[in-house]
Amino acid sequence: MQTCTITKKVRISEGALADYKTLSRFHYRDSRLGPFEKIFTLKLNDETAGVIVYSMPAPSLKLRNVATGNYFVGLDRRCLIALVNRTIRTISRVIIEPRFRSLGLAVRLVRETMPLMNVPMIEALAVMGHANPFLEKAGMKAYTAPMSVQCMQMKEAFSLVGIEGRIAVDAGAAQQHVEGLSQGKRLFIEREMKRFLAGYGKRKHMPAGLERTQFILSKLTDRPVYYIWLKRACPAAK
Repeated sequence: MQTCTITKKVRISEGALADYKTLSRFHYRDSRLGPFEKIFTLKLNDETAGVIVYSMPAPSLKLRNVATGNYFVGLDRRCLIALVNRTIRTISRVIIEPRFRSLGLAVRLVRETMPLMNVPMIEALAVMGHANPFLEKAGMKAYTAPMSVQCMQMKEAFSLVGIEGRIAVDAGAAQQHVEGLSQGKRLFIEREMKRFLAGYGKRKHMPAGLERTQFILSKLTDRPVYYIWLKRACPAAK
């Protein structure tokens, strides 16, 4: 079947939890969904080719304040939650069945369902936004979080012992490099790694090794992208 034939035959309609469960195994995040507001499906004949899930928003996000010019700043918590819940819905999942990817269907699913939510603002957070900017193609604006001071310090510490460039994106090579360091440099980087992990709850007790190095490197590279879509009627869009 040709691509143009597929895209002409798909239709978008309101769905249910069962539609999400049909495709949940294809999403990179945990399949457990939690509370949601609405689900829309993309159907090809009677087959579920895609699904999008809208959920209630988090009460506060730093990049939301950046994107809206601090529109939600300065309210007491009760008023803030009431305003956010009335104004925003969050895209929490977008899944396209693997056979139907690379056809622009994710873009279409987002673009055509956002106006159906009847709120002035739609937002999303996506770690994979850098690799696949389909949300931008659907009309959302992207905001990237700056690297935290904690991450910058860890990145600089790695650089001081030679973990940079290609090594810094290869956990195996980085771990091998750490194991080959002189005693002084190894004690230094061990101290810095423990300091970095202190802010990650149970992760601070991770033993030295490949898994710990891999986790730290992931935190230095996987910065989520915040996306926002505003209706013209939204005061935050002015």
